[in-house]
Amino acid sequence: MVATIVMFGVAVVWLLLSVRSFRQKGICFNNGYLFATEQERRTTDWKPYYKQSAVVFLMAAIIFALIGVSILTGLYFLLSIVIIIAVVTILYGIVSTVIIEKNRKTKYMH
Repeated sequence: MVATIVMFGVAVVWLLLSVRSFRQKGICFNNGYLFATEQERRTTDWKPYYKQSAVVFLMAAIIFALIGVSILTGLYFLLSIVIIIAVVTILYGIVSTVIIEKNRKTKYMH
């Protein structure tokens, strides 16, 4: 039961971070922002980075919620779905980073 509560608690935290990122509030929890210089932070459009982070946080919330449901109900086949969602999330992170950087470089070239 403790593991279920922890999983749902973590899911709620990820969900709150996702909502916050979709609203573009506060610091952007994204490597693009975290490792940017002060000048880059002032001049860059951070919307794509917030969106990327929001989607990843939402997927993490879904993953932890499914793990919690799996533990609570004994429906361990849900863990297969968790693995698929995790792989899709990782692929999304990689592909969206490439697209963001490509668009960013294209924008600076014009």
